[in-house]
Amino acid sequence: MRRDVQLRTATPEDLEWIHELRHRVYAQELGQHAPDPSGRLRDGLDGDNVYLVAARGSTRLGFVSLTPPWVGRYGLDKYLDREALPLLAEPDVFEVRILTVEPRWRATAVAPLLMYAALRWIAARGGRRVVAMGRTEVLAMYLAAGLRPVGRTVRAGAVTFEVLTGEVAALTQVARDRYGTVVERLRSRVDWQLDVAFAPRPDGCEHGGASFTAIGTDFRSLDRRHRVVAADVLDAWFPPAPGVRAVLAEDPGWAARTSPPSGAEGLLAEIATARELPVETLAVGAGSSDLIFRAFGRWLTPDSRVLLMDPGYGEYAHVTERVIGCRVDRFRLRREEGWRIDPARLSAAVASGRYDLVVVVNPNNPTGRHAPADELRAVIAGAPERTRWWIDEAYLGYVGPDESLAHLAATDPRVVVCTSLSKMYALSGVRAAYLVAGPDTAASLRRWTPPWPVSLPAQLAAVAALRDPEYYRECRERTHALRGRLAAGLAGLDASLVVEESVANFLAVTLPSGGPSAARLVAECRRHDVYLRDLSPLSPEYRGRTVRVAVRDTAENERIVAAVGAALDALRPGPGASGAAAPAGLPVAGGTR
Repeated sequence: MRRDVQLRTATPEDLEWIHELRHRVYAQELGQHAPDPSGRLRDGLDGDNVYLVAARGSTRLGFVSLTPPWVGRYGLDKYLDREALPLLAEPDVFEVRILTVEPRWRATAVAPLLMYAALRWIAARGGRRVVAMGRTEVLAMYLAAGLRPVGRTVRAGAVTFEVLTGEVAALTQVARDRYGTVVERLRSRVDWQLDVAFAPRPDGCEHGGASFTAIGTDFRSLDRRHRVVAADVLDAWFPPAPGVRAVLAEDPGWAARTSPPSGAEGLLAEIATARELPVETLAVGAGSSDLIFRAFGRWLTPDSRVLLMDPGYGEYAHVTERVIGCRVDRFRLRREEGWRIDPARLSAAVASGRYDLVVVVNPNNPTGRHAPADELRAVIAGAPERTRWWIDEAYLGYVGPDESLAHLAATDPRVVVCTSLSKMYALSGVRAAYLVAGPDTAASLRRWTPPWPVSLPAQLAAVAALRDPEYYRECRERTHALRGRLAAGLAGLDASLVVEESVANFLAVTLPSGGPSAARLVAECRRHDVYLRDLSPLSPEYRGRTVRVAVRDTAENERIVAAVGAALDALRPGPGASGAAAPAGLPVAGGTR
């Protein structure tokens, strides 16, 4: 394979070749289907599933078919009902089917390339599990890839298939560990035209903040910050309070070289005063991620079972599933229900007492919806005693302090509230956060906190910010007004766009089915130095079509609207830019040949 091997989503012109190749292989070669006089073998899922195609110039080499869960049906439905294969009823299962390679290319890397591409596509759409059919004659290949039989076989014509499944994270790990050399060789030899990065991040987590890459992570071109619109992260559009800027500017040399109070005693006292909480119920950290990793690492093990909201903040899935290895279930939030947490359904989900931890981000990121405090209190009150609740209130300031569960956390040993000072107080760069818990829980976490957990500039800034609530109240009110104008500007670009305002400093834009994917919109906007967040990797609920947009100031919001409008114009004709595809793993596929 040379560099001119191209990997793309199928174009309309590719479909005739796909149908012809399928007939040659599955009707004439394998006898899975009866020959058709047309010499074409079509699929009942055509129009809903996605084909990925490998080609060299005008020569097509092979393809793989992928069926995402939002289609509502799978190829396997022809052979097994949902009672026989209940995993097909799960909302994050992607089916990989009919990996097919032209005979002369079967001894090359075409099949592994297609399978790897499928795996990456699924991960980019929030897929967490793959289901596939593999011919029994090559079962060892599938097992080596990390797939496992579910105990069901199906027969199609003269061919017998084993039904297989695998977790996307585990298949990705297998691809990295067993096939890393092959994958890296493919990277330099393929023209990768899919709307997903060729390789995942080394830590496996899709963090935000690509905009800083554009500025320059080596800090040698910081002047670019004036040209880049960083709407992919939820940093404040406004500066910190005047008192914060004054204390940081008073003697920056001293603040940089001086060790802070080792236990952040002054910051803890200020939080206690501002929030009317006992200081012994508090613990601080260098941002909420610091507290999440520190607390979860103490409380959870691979045997722990955790319930996460879906869609939800991706850091929680990362630390529970990939870092600790917990058994994680998802509580599905539904677009048709306005992404709200149904308290009755949540109560039913936790009633069994099987969860060690339930995580609720409120207001939720990325859906932007807020669950009323009274509803959550009632759910928690009726929950089993053994279940701990972690309530993330990073964006609660956009709703109001009366909606906080901090005082409940100070008295109920099952509840912990985590609050970032970064977002609401325009302090993302200095990193500061705190949590509220019962005195014993807070004391235990403080014992496992290293000295000097928060830098001196961060402590100075956070204390000054907490002393100026009126400044931040005005900033939040202006944020709501800016968000409304931004939403109206984006909605006015195209009637087919669905714009959903949040209660916080961001909104979501969903593209229509059949149009460009969210990933392609994000990539096109970057040509204008406007950075948005593709929400697709966070959940299949977004179907690869939703972007999150942070609220910026008036001028930057205008640039966002202009960039999205230009991107939509550029992508409208977009050949093969349909974002509706699916995935696989190295090697994965149904009916592979």
